[in-house]
Amino acid sequence: MAAFSEFRPLSDSALMVEYIKSTPALSSKLGDQFDDLDIKEVGDGNLNFVYIVVGSSGSLVIKQAIPYIRCIGESWPMTKERAYFETRALREHGHLCPDHVPEVYHFDRTMCLIGMRYLEPPHIILRKGLIAGLVYPLLAEHMSEYMAHTLFHTSLLYHTTTDHKSAVAEFCGNVELCRLTEQVVFSDPYKVSQYNRWTTPYLDGDAKAVREDNTLKLEVAELKSMFCERAQALIHGDLHTGSVMVTQVSTQVIDPEFAFYGPMGFDVGAYLGNLILSFFSQEGHANEENDRKDCKEWILRTIGETWNLFEMKFVALWNKHKEGYGEAYLPAIYNNSELLQLVQRKFMTDLFHDTLGFGSAKMIRRIVGVAHVEDFESIQDASRRADCERKALNFAKMLMKERRKFQSIEDVVLAIRDVQ
Repeated sequence: MAAFSEFRPLSDSALMVEYIKSTPALSSKLGDQFDDLDIKEVGDGNLNFVYIVVGSSGSLVIKQAIPYIRCIGESWPMTKERAYFETRALREHGHLCPDHVPEVYHFDRTMCLIGMRYLEPPHIILRKGLIAGLVYPLLAEHMSEYMAHTLFHTSLLYHTTTDHKSAVAEFCGNVELCRLTEQVVFSDPYKVSQYNRWTTPYLDGDAKAVREDNTLKLEVAELKSMFCERAQALIHGDLHTGSVMVTQVSTQVIDPEFAFYGPMGFDVGAYLGNLILSFFSQEGHANEENDRKDCKEWILRTIGETWNLFEMKFVALWNKHKEGYGEAYLPAIYNNSELLQLVQRKFMTDLFHDTLGFGSAKMIRRIVGVAHVEDFESIQDASRRADCERKALNFAKMLMKERRKFQSIEDVVLAIRDVQ
């Protein structure tokens, strides 16, 4: 049993050690050796505190949710229950795709605390690697694997309706995190909000144009409705390049605290949209030593390969389990290969267009909303940063409004090239 019977932030190292000592699932990972522990707080996200604990006989990570949004402060309260849903998602997704999700050692609902595997160096956050101009040759293979398995196996293509509705009901409890997404992704960028910010004065007119674009507002309303109403699969809910840790041979997906049963395209779109943001940021990081052209080409290839591999793997899982328990398309009805192929083609086309819509929404919020991305923020020259952001913003607006015109990911990549 853990040392504390009520919530306490573990911001003090002595408290952290006391907690670990009293928790066998954690102390055993350190070989019950506590004299030489190195404890570092490394959380650079918007919500939580994250501690790396390293000793001579082992290591682990402690993640603790606090009752407010970290990047804003106590003026924006936030439920600590998000730690429970993050743990549920890590365990479910880890069961479905163990090669790409870190193991959970311990969860304490009272302390809103997760103990999990430490992804040791040279693992780094993917976003930081992209900012440095690094390339990861296995990234498309790994991320397509993660998305195909987690999305297919938590959908009605695999579940019975009874099992699916039961899972949906449990994750409906993550309502505060869903409402946060509804606000910062689908609402705030399109109106005057105290939390919105952008690279001023350079993007003042661009932000105003977003708020006055009626066609854009119609499209984002449709996407918001889908996000709120469509319980398609257990999605990560915040699958950007800051939620992935990588080496040249390893890819690990972390931080699914926004997880709930929502539209598949939200995960795929969020991830691809962040790769597109990285592409447009590269010009701001280019210098005489590295013009970033090779990195930009790799990002474009990765965008294309990720979707194509995802589609191939998702359909392969569908074919493998077409006689299984899934009740979306009963084999007694979809009982010949021609009909099944028609169904699959329509499903994947709709999912592709959903992906483009959600991806563009995630791009827009990262430029004129509350929480930005380091890809752009680390460009020191404000004018140069704004030029990169404007290209990304204009592309995202076009993509949201015209997403149904794109028939393939290759068409999207060509459109990105046309911006340059």
